[in-house]
Amino acid sequence: MNAQPAKRMDGTVIRLHADDNVVVARIPVTAGMPVVEEGFTALDDAKAGYKLAARAIAKGEPIRKYNTTIGFAAEDIPQGRMVHSHNILFQEFDRDYAYAKEYRPIELLPEAERATFMGIVRPDGRVATRNYIGIVSTVNCSATVVHGIADYFTPERLADYPNVDGVVAFAHQLGCGMELSGEPMSLLRRTMAGYIRHPNLAAAVVVGLGCERNQIAGLMLEQGLEVGDNLKTFTMQETGGTRKSIEAGIEAVKAMLPEANQVTRQPVSAAHLTVGLQCGGSDGYSGITANPALGAAADLLVRHGGTAILSETPEIYGAEHLLTRRAVDRKIGEKLIERIRWWKDDYNKGRDTQINGVVSPGNQMGGLANIFEKSLGSSMKGGTGPLMEVYRYAEPVTAKGLVFMDTPGYDPVSATGQVAGGANLIAFTTGRGSMFGAKPVPSLKLATNTPMYTRLEEDMDINCGLIMDGKASMQEMGERIFQLLLDTASGQKSRSEELGVGRYEFVPWQIGVMS
Repeated sequence: MNAQPAKRMDGTVIRLHADDNVVVARIPVTAGMPVVEEGFTALDDAKAGYKLAARAIAKGEPIRKYNTTIGFAAEDIPQGRMVHSHNILFQEFDRDYAYAKEYRPIELLPEAERATFMGIVRPDGRVATRNYIGIVSTVNCSATVVHGIADYFTPERLADYPNVDGVVAFAHQLGCGMELSGEPMSLLRRTMAGYIRHPNLAAAVVVGLGCERNQIAGLMLEQGLEVGDNLKTFTMQETGGTRKSIEAGIEAVKAMLPEANQVTRQPVSAAHLTVGLQCGGSDGYSGITANPALGAAADLLVRHGGTAILSETPEIYGAEHLLTRRAVDRKIGEKLIERIRWWKDDYNKGRDTQINGVVSPGNQMGGLANIFEKSLGSSMKGGTGPLMEVYRYAEPVTAKGLVFMDTPGYDPVSATGQVAGGANLIAFTTGRGSMFGAKPVPSLKLATNTPMYTRLEEDMDINCGLIMDGKASMQEMGERIFQLLLDTASGQKSRSEELGVGRYEFVPWQIGVMS
C-alpha cells in the first residue's frame, strides 16, 4: 500500500509519508510547543496518537495520511492545529480499484527451508494447534445444557487426560425465531459445522431442544455431518429435560475422552497455519506499530506457505482499493467490492454504523477520526502480498496466501467466522486494550504502545510499542510475531488461555430478522 514506515521514532511527531499534510504526535503535545523536525509550533494540545496539521490546509482540501485521503477539511486549518473529527469532513470520494494491476506472485520458500511447529495431525491430514472436545447448541434454548456439560469437566476431572486441552461449550442466541431457510439459517449452520469439523476439536456433542427451527436433522443433512464415535447428537425433549440431558452429555464426553487423549505433537510445516487477523480497540498507533508489524508477520507466513485471513469488512472500507489492485485477478477484486457494496447499499444503508463514518468512542479517544483513517491502519494487518481469494462469512478457507473473509467489525463475531472457516490461530492487535480469547483456537494479543502494554501486561502477548520506542524495527517485530505464532501453535499458552478467556466468545453473525 502507499503507507511508508516512519523514518524516525524519536521526535515530537511522526511523519508517515512525505506527501502527507498531517503528522502524528508521538508524545503528548501542548499548545506553544515547537515541533522542530517539521518547522512549526503546535497551536493546540494534542494527545499522543492524534494528528497535527503539518501545513496550512484549505477548507475542502483532502486530509492525507499514509499518502491516502482520510477525509476533507471542514474549515481552513492553520499549520500546527490539531486535526480530528471536529474539523475533518467525512464524505465519499472516487477510488481507482485498478483490479489486479499491482498483482505480484509470492516467492514461496522451498519446502525444506520452511519453518515448522509441533502440531497435532488428524487422520484426514489436517493439523490442529489445540485438542478440545466441543459441546455445541443448535439453539439458545439448549445453552444451559451445553454449559452444564462443559462445566463438569474441571481440570481435576481431566487430570487423567493430559493431552485434552478441555471441554468447551459453544452456545449462542440464535436457532429459532428466525427464517427457516435462506442465508441467515445457512450462515448459522455452516458456522456450527465449521466448529464441529474444526481440527482443534477431537470430538463434538450437538444438543438441541427439539422444537427449534434449526433442527439437528436439517443441520446434519445440509452440512454433510454424520453421527459416529466422535460426533454425538441428542435433543432435550427426547432425553428427558435439563438434568437428564446434562447427564447424557457428560456420559457421551466420558466415552470420547480416551480416544481424544491419544494424540501426540509432531513437527509439521508452517504451511499448515491459518491465522485469523483481528484488531480491536484501535488507536492512533495501530497503523504505525502493531498492524504493519502483524502485516510483516503475515508476509512471512505466506512465504512459508501458510494462510492469513483478513476480515472486518467495515474496517477496510476506504482502503479497499489498496487490496483490489493486489488481487490475483479481476474476479477476486470484484468479489471484494461486491461485499463492500452489499454492506453500504443493503445492510447498513441509512444506519448509524461504523461503515457510514462514525467509529466507536474508544477509537475516537484513541485519535482516529473516522472509518477511512481506521481502515488504512486496519488493512495493514494483511501485509503486502497478493489477495488470493474472497470468502463469505464462515465459508471453508482453502486458498493459500492472503485471503479475505466478509465479516462484521465486531471482534467476537468476526473471529467466530474465521475459526469456522478453519483459522487455527488468531492474532489480535489492540491500542486501547481489548481482552479476547477464541476457544478452541489460541488468540494472541499485540499491543500498539508500551504504556498500555505495561498497564495490561497480564492480557497482552507482545509489545509492538517497542517500534515506537526505537527498540525494534518493523521487520524485527514481524519476525518476533511470526516466531510467537509458531511457539503458540506448538502448545505454548497465550495470555488469554492462561486467564481462561474464550469460553463465551462463540458469536455467529445474526444477519436475518427475528420473529
